[in-house]
This record gives sequence, C-alpha cells and structure tokens, in this order.
Amino acid sequence: MQEKNQLKYPWDEPPEPGRTLEIAPGVRWLAMPMPGSLAHINLYLLEDKHGWWVVDTGLSSEEVTNWWHEIFNEELGGRPVLGVICTHFHPDHIGQSAMITDYYRCPLYMTRSEYYQARAFSGSGPGHHSSWLGQDFYTRAGMPPEYLTQLAKAWEQRAAENMTMPTMPSGYERMVDGQVITIGEHDWQVVVGSGHSPEHACLYCAALKIMISGDQILPIITSNVSVHPTEPNANPLKDWMDSLDDLLSTPADTLVLPAHNLPFYGVRDRLRGLISHHDDRLLAIEEACVEPQIAKDLLPVLFARELDPRQMMMALGEAIAHLHLLMHRNRIERTLAEDGQYRFHSIAPDLHRRATPEAHDAPSDGPVMV
Repeated sequence: MQEKNQLKYPWDEPPEPGRTLEIAPGVRWLAMPMPGSLAHINLYLLEDKHGWWVVDTGLSSEEVTNWWHEIFNEELGGRPVLGVICTHFHPDHIGQSAMITDYYRCPLYMTRSEYYQARAFSGSGPGHHSSWLGQDFYTRAGMPPEYLTQLAKAWEQRAAENMTMPTMPSGYERMVDGQVITIGEHDWQVVVGSGHSPEHACLYCAALKIMISGDQILPIITSNVSVHPTEPNANPLKDWMDSLDDLLSTPADTLVLPAHNLPFYGVRDRLRGLISHHDDRLLAIEEACVEPQIAKDLLPVLFARELDPRQMMMALGEAIAHLHLLMHRNRIERTLAEDGQYRFHSIAPDLHRRATPEAHDAPSDGPVMV
C-alpha cells in the first residue's frame, strides 16, 4: 500500500480502458481517457441482483463511447445497466449519460440542481465570451478586452476535446441529501456537498466503508471553486468550506473512491488539509488587499505558473470566490471605480494581529483544476 501526504493508496494505477477492477464486493473501478494532464477519470460500477449501476460516465467522445461498448460486451457478464448515477453536471461526469441510458432504456439519477444546470448549459445561448454579462464580469475583474477573444478560442479547443456540455437525457430521477439507494445487498446514502458544483452527490456505503466522492474530495488536486459570469455575485467558497466541515463526520476508516487520482484512505486528513489550504489562501489575499487591488492582480497570490486563457478563467474565478467569502466575513469591501473595475480593500481591524506574510504556503506552480 503506497503512502503519500499522510494518505494511503491501495492501488498504484487505474485499470486499463475497457477493463474493470473489483475493489470491494459488488464494486468495480474503471477508467476512461481524458485530454491533458488529468489523463483519465475514474468511474464505478455497482452490482445489483439483475444488472449494474454506473456511477459517472466520462466525456462524450467517440473514443469513450467505444470503450463503454467494450465494457458492455466484456465486463458485465451479459447483464444490463439498470441505472446511471451522475455525481454532478460537469462534462467528464455526464458526457455518456444519454448514450448509456438510451442504450439500456434505464433512468438517470442526479440531484435536481445538477440535472437542471446540465440542461441549461447544454442548450443554446451565448457563453461567457460572447455576452455583455461576460464582458462586464471580466472588465470588472481587470481583464483587457482582448481576453474575451482569447477565451472564445479556448472554448473552441475545449469543444474539440469533447469538454463541452453534451445533450442530456430528457428526464431524470431526483436524488436528495440523506436518501438511501439500495443496490444489490448494499445501501448507499446520498451525501450532498456544494461549492465545486451546486448540489454534488457523493455515495456512502457504511457496510463496505466506502465513499464514492466524485470531485467533492480528491486526494491530490484541488477541485476548482469559482465565480463565473453566469452568477457573478455567488459565494461558492462559503458553500465549499461548509461542505468540508460537514464531511469531517465521515468515518476515518473510509475508503474514498474519487473521480480523479487514485482511491485512498485518510479522508479526514485530506479534508483538514483542504480547509487549511483555503484558510491560508484567504488570509494571504486579505493581506494583499491592504492597498486596494483588482482581482486579476491577485492571481500571483494563488498561482505561480503562467496561465493560458482557459486556466486564467478558472484561476480568476477562484480568486473572486476567495474575495467574495472575505466580503461575506466583513474582512474586505468592494467598490466599483470610475474605470469600471472592482477594487477590493481589506477592512478588518485585527488583520495586523492575524497576518503571517512570511509563513504562507507558496503559490501553486502546477495547478490542475477540475
């Protein structure tokens, strides 16, 4: 068993595409390819009496579709898929949901906010880079006008990599926090978190001591928690931090099955590490805003690497999310200047006592954000 960063990894690598690995009775792990440094997404099969349930589905590419048919033919023992569960609405999780549910004529299970968010983004309409809402949002964050053109090109590349929203099934079965779904001999409790997405569903089985965590708990990379032009005054980092606090009640001996990286033990250590990381970033931003700052100029506080336009979008959204939580805590105030840009200014009277300018974590030099 590999140990790293106080976490323990029972497996050193994911299964090959088209194959599954049984990691507990009735639970199989499979991986589907993704572009970029992530390389793959982890998906899971849960065995029922007369078939299988799929948890998350991969991107909507022809390659992933072909691998799924390899799974159907070689790994399911001739039994059908009875249901598809998607943890949240992002393309790498829902990309094959329509294909699988149509192929087997089986239901899709999602939380309400995630399903309708997916339906909204899979429809037609202007995106971040082509609406006045996006123009206002990025102008107020300090981005130059040409950034929208760069972002449009980045989204074209994203579409070429099948990272855009697919067509969704026309109906679904709603999951809610605390709901229990019985699959085969095991009960799986729906555990809802928020911040990375609006109503992210994890699945916890007490009998197996397993949590399928999607993107809510990842062992190495940090899930992106961003503000976007679609909801410019949102406070997702508050929701994220609240969710991490709630998830600390997860039993310490739980095997976590994440969507990215490898399955691991050490859930409470990882949650505490995530909370500590964001607390440190919040304080570093608060210190940086002793003199008024625009959001773009705070990116070096969080990230040391050069960012391409898409990474810039996610990084800027992260910075704004931290600023909005500090505004909620009455530690920063925001004003709209005559140049159309927001200025953020620290106002907490006790900042001088809390400040630790020489003791912060170094800005990330290689973030992989999902």
